[in-house]
Amino acid sequence: MKFGRVSGIFSVVSVSVAIVCVFWSFQVHGGDIVHDDDVSPKRPGCQNNFVLVKVPTWIDGIEDIEYVGLGARFGPTLESKEKHANQTRLILADPPDCCSTPKNKLTGEAILVQRGNCSFTTKANIAEDAGASAVLIVNNCTGLFKMVCEKHADVDIQIPAVMLPQDAGTTLKSLLSDNSVVSVQLYSPKRPVVDVAEVFLWLMAVGTIVCASYWPAWRAREAANEQDKLLEGLQTCLVSLLSSFRWFDRPAKSFVKVPFLGAVSSLTLAVSPFCITFGVVWAVYRQVSFAWIGQDILGIALILTVLQIVRVPNLKVGTVLLTCAFLYDIFWVFFSKMLFHESVMIVVARGDRSGEDGIPMLLKIPRMFDPWGGYSIIGFGDIMLPGLLLAFSLRYDWLTNRNLQGGYFLWVMTAYGLGLLATYVALNLMDGHGQPALLYIVPFTLCTLLTLAKQRGELKNIWRGQPERLCPHVE
Repeated sequence: MKFGRVSGIFSVVSVSVAIVCVFWSFQVHGGDIVHDDDVSPKRPGCQNNFVLVKVPTWIDGIEDIEYVGLGARFGPTLESKEKHANQTRLILADPPDCCSTPKNKLTGEAILVQRGNCSFTTKANIAEDAGASAVLIVNNCTGLFKMVCEKHADVDIQIPAVMLPQDAGTTLKSLLSDNSVVSVQLYSPKRPVVDVAEVFLWLMAVGTIVCASYWPAWRAREAANEQDKLLEGLQTCLVSLLSSFRWFDRPAKSFVKVPFLGAVSSLTLAVSPFCITFGVVWAVYRQVSFAWIGQDILGIALILTVLQIVRVPNLKVGTVLLTCAFLYDIFWVFFSKMLFHESVMIVVARGDRSGEDGIPMLLKIPRMFDPWGGYSIIGFGDIMLPGLLLAFSLRYDWLTNRNLQGGYFLWVMTAYGLGLLATYVALNLMDGHGQPALLYIVPFTLCTLLTLAKQRGELKNIWRGQPERLCPHVE
């Protein structure tokens, strides 16, 4: 088989990109809503979860910006439904820190106070005694701060306390100082147990890995009979798809010499402008609401391409690879917090604090029925690495001339689907905190393959990747 230079160049680039993606995309995430705090344990009167709070505003009766705050450990539980939350007028505290009795005459309004000079519980108690129905505390820096209870604080507080970010507080103070009538509403909607996005993402991941497994296995079989057939680079998916139609058979088998690249098929040259245009358009419009569609298309194409280039030769290599990825995944999602005070894997995948988009090395779907919005995501590594093992199991089945039920691929593929399902169950049980998908997928898939091979007495053969009996058409 003769390969053009372009095939080698694109192969190296694809593998390099894949390695980067694999090392930084082992996680599934659904958006953080509930925050735990082990430093400030719960106690009677101070046992609320740290929940995000929606704070829609009305300026002179006209609906305006909706802010997001953070509920305090103390005070009553907030309403979860918007229709049950009261719309309350907001006034500015005087003095601003609310560390002493306000000069304002309060009759059930919400009061906006500045953080500092006294404790959070002191501010809430003073605001409640003055007649406020809620206290909104403006942070003195960017972001939100968890409002906890002091050791000997009076926590018999019957009004909600919500922390607002500094920029939101600055805007509201300016409006109140201009004598605008500002009203607010406080509620903390709950995330649905299962969002449709997770179902579609599960189907996308499973479907991608099935195609990615069959494709290289099919190519391995076809290579024995069609040694002159060549698919190049990142256009592999589109070229291979079109090549399956009779109309494109001739351009797929005719080659043109391109300077610096070597022999390139006519079909590849024809689809290259479309592929380049697609990528450029996505890069330009990647911040629009529907850009996730283009990102998923490009991601799936990359996964399919990489799994044609990279192959696991035997179960021994697959076991070592997945075991290392298993440990790597756990460390960077969980134990990296001990060194860097936050999960490095989740921060990198989401692009937190960078002010830029997250690295596009994951598949994502918007959460359709989640009141907090956001995306359900899965990293490329959670598909690529198990895909290597699944593709190997399918190639082994074909080499031993086994049907689907009598082989390994069906059972390992089922195990992958169950492992990914377990990941989403854990994701919801952990209140949306990012989960290392390989923590669940690797034991499901690898243990299934090892156990099944052991029971069939073929562990030694599959461990070495050398079946005792090859199918007749493979030499």
